[in-house]
Amino acid sequence: MVFLSALCLVTLIVVALAANWIAPYDYQAIDLPARLVPPFWIEGGGLSHLLGTDDLGRDVLSRLIFSVRMSLFVALLGTVIGAVLGTVLGFLAAHFHGWVDDLVVAAIDFQAALPFMILALAVVATLGNSLVLFIGLMGIYGWERYARPTRGLTLSAVTHGYAVAVRTLGAGPMRIYGRHILPNIADALIVDMTLNFPQTVPLETSLGFLGLGIRPPLTSLGNMVGFGRDYLMTAWWIAVFPSLAIFVATLAMSIPGDWVRDRLDPTLKD
Repeated sequence: MVFLSALCLVTLIVVALAANWIAPYDYQAIDLPARLVPPFWIEGGGLSHLLGTDDLGRDVLSRLIFSVRMSLFVALLGTVIGAVLGTVLGFLAAHFHGWVDDLVVAAIDFQAALPFMILALAVVATLGNSLVLFIGLMGIYGWERYARPTRGLTLSAVTHGYAVAVRTLGAGPMRIYGRHILPNIADALIVDMTLNFPQTVPLETSLGFLGLGIRPPLTSLGNMVGFGRDYLMTAWWIAVFPSLAIFVATLAMSIPGDWVRDRLDPTLKD
């Protein structure tokens, strides 16, 4: 099962990277005479549009390919930003102690207690919507999952002999945290990333479905489903195929992520 999921994930990554070459049409190309053409196996469909067309005559397969690329890109970049932000704040809290530590811990508790969807709605309503802002929102999501273990593991590590010895030899904080402590807590952070990444994809698609994510003329899996919901009874393929892609992508990321956690998480080892 892990192998099949990893193979599926690799396939999605290849599709995302090669979208410009494998998409049969420009995903923005409008062809009104060909609007709402069904998939090729349904009467009225044809091989020219394998998965049919949407309400503007745009090829669903082409839009699906580019939507997979956009959704994976946003989810991956958001996960990396969240990991870097959380790790840095965890290091700062462990290093400075005092009010800095209290402030970071309070921010962690606040982030964990506040439903992220409410925060996203407030930010978009205040600042408007753009791709950069949306990626930033994805980066804010889940940063506390890295900050909390980083802070705890760093507080524990600085009391160990190697950290004390390196400090005694005159190493600065950047060298101590970057060259010595970070490699020793990297396994825990990688586990958090493998678990957080699959959750970022459905979050991105949920916001896109509500109209808070990627905006036209760009496309993503979430706004494909959002645009297709009005045609579920007459042109179900517009929403169903991106919904299946969301399901497959999330599952393909979750199973290898659980496998990595089982291998790296010390609390699960005998």
